[in-house]
Amino acid sequence: MELAGAFTWDGFRLEYTEYGKGEKVVVLTHGLLMTRRLHRDLARRLAREGFRVITLDLLGHGGSDRPTESWRYSMTDSAQQVIALLDHLGIDKAVVGGTSLGANVSLEVAVAAPERLAGLLVEMPVLDNAVFAGLLAFPPLMFAGRFTPLPVRVVARLAAMVPHGNLWVDVVTDTLRQEPASMAAVLHGLLFGRIAPPRRLRQRIETPTLVIGHARDPIHPFGDADTLAADLPDARFVKASSPVELRFRPERITELIVTFLRERFDAEDAAVA
Repeated sequence: MELAGAFTWDGFRLEYTEYGKGEKVVVLTHGLLMTRRLHRDLARRLAREGFRVITLDLLGHGGSDRPTESWRYSMTDSAQQVIALLDHLGIDKAVVGGTSLGANVSLEVAVAAPERLAGLLVEMPVLDNAVFAGLLAFPPLMFAGRFTPLPVRVVARLAAMVPHGNLWVDVVTDTLRQEPASMAAVLHGLLFGRIAPPRRLRQRIETPTLVIGHARDPIHPFGDADTLAADLPDARFVKASSPVELRFRPERITELIVTFLRERFDAEDAAVA
């Protein structure tokens, strides 16, 4: 079962997709400027394993509303959007996770509402080691969105002309289909605010966590994932061979994710019994 839906948060419409059904709920969020389509294959696989998976487009991304004020975007507000999704669907607890931006948002959920979590699934977290590469990669996009919007619009129109059908072509074209003002606002709000919970808060996150770090990824240095796993009191660390292993050779890491999820929901069931 795949079902698209939407709800309202702070006056804005946010879109999501549900895969599967049941009481074992997993919420996944995407990377910066990407969409919930990023997690479609993983969501389908987890649904076949008996989990109910919900992928969310955060504010400013995908099919969700895209306001143009930078103050509307922050990691902490993005975490509140995930919590609002749980409230909207009547879900008491879930494993919450994501990639890059979504990884950091998941950590903020753990700070804001640990009682809503059965576990955390954190891929490509962004901490101190990623700041330099991020400052090189993203400010030019923010500048383009603010001061040279025409090329951004041209790229978006060209991307819209690409036929859909291949998942990874679709993921790329989704990412390229940006609105200049909202893209600049997203980058400004998220990159120049609190990137992640500070270490003193990370060390208090007791939620069991699976951390996935990637080799050969300058935007998401291996050291950030390793540092996060060391900071968290109850973390399990998995090293991916590259940023694309989970997407193009998913079997090994997906099996580790499935094992982690089963352990977490078994533990939740045992705690209730």
